[in-house]
Amino acid sequence: MVAVPENELPVKLPYIEKYQPTGTGESPLAAIPEFVNVKCPKCGGDAKRETNTMPQWAGSCWYYLRYLDNKNNKEIFDKEKDKRWMPVDLYVGGAEHAVLHLLYSRFWHKFMYDLGIVSTKEPFYTLRNVGLIMAPDGQKMSKSKGNVISPDIIIDEFGADTLRCYEMFMGPFDQAIVWNPQGVKGVYRFLTKLWDIFSECQNENSSKEVIAETHKLNKKVSDDLEKMKFNTSVAFFMEYINFISEKQEELGKEEIKRVLILLSPFAPHLCEELWEKMGNKTSIMIEKWPKADSSLIKEEKVFLIVQVNGRVREKLEVNVGISKEEAERLVKENERVKKWIEGKEIVEVFFVPDKLINIVIK
Repeated sequence: MVAVPENELPVKLPYIEKYQPTGTGESPLAAIPEFVNVKCPKCGGDAKRETNTMPQWAGSCWYYLRYLDNKNNKEIFDKEKDKRWMPVDLYVGGAEHAVLHLLYSRFWHKFMYDLGIVSTKEPFYTLRNVGLIMAPDGQKMSKSKGNVISPDIIIDEFGADTLRCYEMFMGPFDQAIVWNPQGVKGVYRFLTKLWDIFSECQNENSSKEVIAETHKLNKKVSDDLEKMKFNTSVAFFMEYINFISEKQEELGKEEIKRVLILLSPFAPHLCEELWEKMGNKTSIMIEKWPKADSSLIKEEKVFLIVQVNGRVREKLEVNVGISKEEAERLVKENERVKKWIEGKEIVEVFFVPDKLINIVIK
């Protein structure tokens, strides 16, 4: 029988000098008779306290379910809300979550599913682990090592948008990346340049070239956000601003609006302020996400598959519309292809424009 005497609530852990393993697989508390052995508050008979404990990961693993109906004082949550919101679309956490928080969340969820409490077998549709941000010295940030970078210091000097954009620009979402102070400054220069160009624009209309480049940016960023490739999205914005800096007289307000909406998840404060300066009365955050017009986008580069006797040996990035003669020249100069064709007689070259070139040898 397990009991807790009412006059001892809450239970106070005993003060002892050493907690040593019992050797039986039980908790160290199980080796303390004066703590374990108690009287039952109902019958007065002999009883024992439960000494098994769970880590904090297990105790906090079903919070997402309580979020569904956190003010409900009668039940864990309303079942209709469970059916409406579950499962969670995206779970983002650190790599350690895979064996701690996520493990316990799935255990509890499946347990509650078996009991008929929840309506879904799985708690989450998708899991993505975020990589660590390492200190400039390449080590994991730690107070004891004194290498922690304070966000407040970065915000005070460069602003919150610079911090947000740099963290997304540092590298792939799921990989560990080393913090680089020079990289922060580079992102700050990019945002400053964008601000200057956009705030000074007085043109109503854009040139066809600028419109096409803006829609190309639209497509790239939209595609990358779906894949959580934030670093390349920021890189695309940088390339676009470099392009626009040479075309400022051809930049119009409609293209600026489109770019600001695309950039707003990355730099919300800057975009909101520029949006307001353009005379908009509602927040940029409630604007509909723009769709790129594919008819305006002309791809400049494609990957050409290179085969030798029908087997893939290389993949080359080439200009769209490259001729057979030019493609053949590039292939023959490629070091990886050379080792397969050097000293061999080329019988024929098959060419599929913008897709494939196959060299037949004997």
